[in-house]
Amino acid sequence: MILPIVGYGDPVLRKIGDEISSDYPNLNVLIANMYETMYNAFGVGLAAPQIGLAIRLFVIDTEPFSDSEKLSKDEQQQLKGFKQTFINAKILLEEGNEWVFNEGCLSIPDVREDVTRNERIKIEYFDENFIKKTEIYDGIIARVIQHEYDHIEGILFTDKISSLKKTLIKKKLQNIMDGKAFPDYRMRFVNKKGR
Repeated sequence: MILPIVGYGDPVLRKIGDEISSDYPNLNVLIANMYETMYNAFGVGLAAPQIGLAIRLFVIDTEPFSDSEKLSKDEQQQLKGFKQTFINAKILLEEGNEWVFNEGCLSIPDVREDVTRNERIKIEYFDENFIKKTEIYDGIIARVIQHEYDHIEGILFTDKISSLKKTLIKKKLQNIMDGKAFPDYRMRFVNKKGR
């Protein structure tokens, strides 16, 4: 089932997510719905707060990035095969050179900005079968994970840009809160009448 994506300004996007257990109600259905919602919105990642749930869960599928001609064949292959569910994730280490990449967010439609992040992470999490894993990721996969991980920490990519850039996008952010954004997927806006 395709769920509405929560828009910028909703308090749930600022909450630190709670850990969940393997008996979380209808977890498999929730995960399936999150993937379906993400694909419907042409996203590469979706975190539970973006569908209104303040829990430590996010899903990623980097396949859409695998077509980029800017990437090597190896990088394209790596992105093509990467689909993963992260439950109760904890980033243990962020290291390597910082690099800039233009990011967007399904909760903040039509806003894209350059964000600086470390190139490599070490992360501990449970997969959809509640098998505990510790992995090291780098490049675009690490960046997508960092972006989604920020969501379960109550952080948005707009928090990581300069004050000048924040001033320049202020009106766009207000329009999103007021429901004056029109992406081609379902959204729930914080200030829109008749929510």
